[in-house]
Amino acid sequence: MLKTGQTHIANLRDGREIYIDGKRVEDVTTHPAFANIAASTGRLFDYASAPENRDLMTYETLEGGRANKIWQFPTSYQELVERRRGLESWGALHAGFMGRAPDHVASCIAGMAMGLDVFRAYDEKRAAALEGYYRYARDNDLYLTYVIINPQADRSKAANEQADPFLTTGVVDRDAEGITVRGAKMLATGGVVADEVFVTCIQPLRPGDERYALSFAIPMNTKGLKILSRKSYEAQARSVFDNPLASRFDENDAVLYFDDVKVPWDRVFIDGDVEMCQKQFHATPAHVYQNYQAMIRLSVKMRFLVGLGRRIAETNGVTGFPQVKEMLGQLSAEAGMVDALVAAMEAKGQQSGPYFVPDRHTLYTAQTLTQQLYPKVLNTLRELAGGGMIMLPSSIEDFANPEIAALIDKTQQSPAAGSREKVKFYKLAWDAVGSEFGSRHHQYEMFYAGATFVTKAHAFRTYDWEAADSLVQDMLDSYGLEAELAARG
Repeated sequence: MLKTGQTHIANLRDGREIYIDGKRVEDVTTHPAFANIAASTGRLFDYASAPENRDLMTYETLEGGRANKIWQFPTSYQELVERRRGLESWGALHAGFMGRAPDHVASCIAGMAMGLDVFRAYDEKRAAALEGYYRYARDNDLYLTYVIINPQADRSKAANEQADPFLTTGVVDRDAEGITVRGAKMLATGGVVADEVFVTCIQPLRPGDERYALSFAIPMNTKGLKILSRKSYEAQARSVFDNPLASRFDENDAVLYFDDVKVPWDRVFIDGDVEMCQKQFHATPAHVYQNYQAMIRLSVKMRFLVGLGRRIAETNGVTGFPQVKEMLGQLSAEAGMVDALVAAMEAKGQQSGPYFVPDRHTLYTAQTLTQQLYPKVLNTLRELAGGGMIMLPSSIEDFANPEIAALIDKTQQSPAAGSREKVKFYKLAWDAVGSEFGSRHHQYEMFYAGATFVTKAHAFRTYDWEAADSLVQDMLDSYGLEAELAARG
């Protein structure tokens, strides 16, 4: 069943326990910290369910009926590419600034379900729970967030060695109905407007950490689940004109605290197996599939940022300067590299059973390089703009004062745009690059895939080192000391 925006927003009025600024949120869809991101999320579902987008955004399931392509198992290169086109179209609605939009965790769960045999080898009942949950989430068009990182406490110690044994979410009790869990997890990006949360651990766990080796999914309004929001950039945004991105696309991040939360067995996918927590990501297509989605989103975002760069140059009347053409050429090459890497993941993809999965090493190449690339792109935009992104009217209210508005018209000049168009554009550019919202995205793009040593380690373990070494050995074998000495003698 394809969900409309109206249905999604109505579903968010479910009594979920969100806290911000010391108070509990009564209605996330009307609260000034969250109302606009709730509406933006609703627009995603309206777009996906619109009849004119049927072929772009949906597919026919094996059981019959249509579902959002975010849940699709591509069986061929062509299906993978067609799915990507749908995700690109969705990402364009927020210019790639919703890093945990519904297509991300859906891709993760779909990738896990593609590797159902890995779960069956672990535990038939847990595999059945995953298979049933995938179908439930797909058929109800759920928006899932996830929390897969443990709280940053003493990183020199394992989860079971922390002073509080329930700092990290762990099992308190098991009975015939399910497990009871207690503790915290990070980083529920988008959680305030998601339907459900997938809870597990992507960080390597150690022997003794079995209590924390969990994988399950529950609704965001589950009794005992507390959502502790960070500061809301949306709440601080004075208007859409002044903060066109922060006011509408602040998906928020939150710490989740599980206060003796009961999870039924049909929602539990892993219980107490440290090794399986890693296998669910890396022995199935899950990790590749979810991060392939992230690179699709980033490719859209890169196009947006490069578009900002070109518009900055035009607004300042410097497009013809050789040094500016060089900077724009560099930006265009960097955006082209991300596009090319996404296409290469698809072209080099392989069959995983009946499914077609993007190439792992190309994915990790892209993640490693783009972690370094994003700050560089922002710095280039800063160089192009100079003081243009800073010396702007204080707010939209300045235009309501005729005397000040006249001075703005006089001082905010551009050969390519009127004063108000120039201010409007630079407000957008600053929100993307330099505002608190933009700074959060700077940090997000550097670390959403893990620390740089993590992505580099993935690149290391998935590279074809044998092929590289074979080239070296073939060259070494093509000549020799003894043969050359004999020839000289």
